[in-house]
Amino acid sequence: MGLSSFIQKLQDENELIVVSERVSTDLEITEITDRISKAPENRNKALLFTNNGTDFPLLINALGSQKRICMALNCNELDDLKQRIETIFTQATSPKTTLKEKLSLLPLLAELKSWMPKHKNGRGACQEVIEETVDLTKLPILQCWKHDAGKFITLPMVITKHPETGARNMGMYRMQVIDGQTTGMHWHKNKTGANHYEAYKRLGKRMPVSVALGGDPTNIFSATAPLPENVDEQMLSGFLQRKPVTLVKCITNNLEVPADADFVLEGYVDPTEEKFLEGPFGDHTGFYSLPDYYPKFHITCITHRKNAVYPATIVGIPPMEDAWIGKATERIFLAPIKMLFCPELIDYIMPFEGVSHNLVIAKIKKSYEGQAQKVINAFWGAGQMASNKTLIIVDENCDITNPNDVFQAIENNFDPTNDTIIMSGQLDVLDHSSPSIGFGSKMAIDATTKGEGRQNKIVFLPVAQDKQTQKIQLAKEKISNEPTISCLILYDNTLDENDKKSIVWNVLNNYNPRHDCVIERNCLIIDGSTKQQDEQLRDWPTPVTSDEATIQLVDSKWNTLHLGDFIPSPSMQYRKLFDKDSAWRYKTYF
Repeated sequence: MGLSSFIQKLQDENELIVVSERVSTDLEITEITDRISKAPENRNKALLFTNNGTDFPLLINALGSQKRICMALNCNELDDLKQRIETIFTQATSPKTTLKEKLSLLPLLAELKSWMPKHKNGRGACQEVIEETVDLTKLPILQCWKHDAGKFITLPMVITKHPETGARNMGMYRMQVIDGQTTGMHWHKNKTGANHYEAYKRLGKRMPVSVALGGDPTNIFSATAPLPENVDEQMLSGFLQRKPVTLVKCITNNLEVPADADFVLEGYVDPTEEKFLEGPFGDHTGFYSLPDYYPKFHITCITHRKNAVYPATIVGIPPMEDAWIGKATERIFLAPIKMLFCPELIDYIMPFEGVSHNLVIAKIKKSYEGQAQKVINAFWGAGQMASNKTLIIVDENCDITNPNDVFQAIENNFDPTNDTIIMSGQLDVLDHSSPSIGFGSKMAIDATTKGEGRQNKIVFLPVAQDKQTQKIQLAKEKISNEPTISCLILYDNTLDENDKKSIVWNVLNNYNPRHDCVIERNCLIIDGSTKQQDEQLRDWPTPVTSDEATIQLVDSKWNTLHLGDFIPSPSMQYRKLFDKDSAWRYKTYF
């Protein structure tokens, strides 16, 4: 199923709005999409912008709901995929002693083989048109947010091969446009693309790179998946499609790309070349990410379908499309985590407010003392889960999808002095609260039952942007007056006290456990408020929101866009968190 076929499915299921009114790729599409993606389920649709100043329609928010991510991954419920994987693991790992039992593996082996990509001779649909002149300005590439450093390609499937092993990787790394033939290549140091780059650098060789855009949505998802380094993402696509992905050789390099892609950007990265200062970029954490130096990608050829559609996404304050991609990842990788690392695990979730890496809540079948600590260590050593900052462990009787149940488990079972674990380790590169990029402290809470229950409570306390010592002193006074508090969470008083989701999102981004957590009178104090400049080693980013001019422009043309009843800008509720109109509170890079 290519992107055009998926668009037809979206139309058939009333999951697509076609916007034919002229809309700019600079900020406007972002503001419209932000409103639609955060709207109630009946208003949250995929958007196809057909009049964007280029010859190509732009599709966005295509995977941005429970229904649409299931449509994209060919399932009725995401847990159906979890069950498929668990069944396969069980069949593969169960003891086989008799000949009959061993022969029972043959259908499984045939299914595994059917996921392997196949290779097509000649050209594919993605090569129906070969552009003689490389010019990225012909594509409807978005300037997403006001303080972004430029236009960014946001749904690229970046394909590379290791120069020595030949192992293929398909990752999703944002690409800032430098000029009509060049972009940045934002692969973090712990990503496979960066590992391939370092291998080419050691050999002193130019690195071939190809970037696919569009095609079957299973490929888009697979490029984001946290697979082990030597597992081909095309196999995951084959599993999701229930048929092999067809690959074709590129025109100007020896890499192979999905034949059904809408666009392919072929080129190279030169490891000997000086790196490019990439960013800022309004990121999926809901804050702008730090500018940093990354390689340049030089495009030597662009090919595309005759009727190509350009796929894009935006990220920012959750929930957005990436939250549903993360939800699919959560469901699909439950079985491998459970069966390979953590057999007592029943379920886990990554709430949208935790932007994937800031919060995981895990439910276990506990049978002995210290088992929660064993699970904590297993999670923090499991692939990309090692970047998790906050981990909460609860018993099997807790409904982890219900925040009130989780809060109650903490209130009943959590002893701050004995059940708080803070340690140093890997963090997501985008965590702005840590003093070092990609490394800092993380916290786990053991909220499993341990005999007699407690009768304590969790309290959220709004605070002004004062010195941390003043905020902690205010917290201590609160505790002395209310000794039943077991967890006191400080948050910025500019947030609505009734909007717990936004408070949790902001706190999780803003706290550094080793620096911002204090245990006082057997109460865990968490300072999740914005920090002052002299208390931080790094600049503090502002939240990702639309500027007032863009908001007013979209307000004025809303009725012409045929999007239904007016939806106000979600940005308005977060703009009070600003104290400076720039990407950084203390320094401006422009």
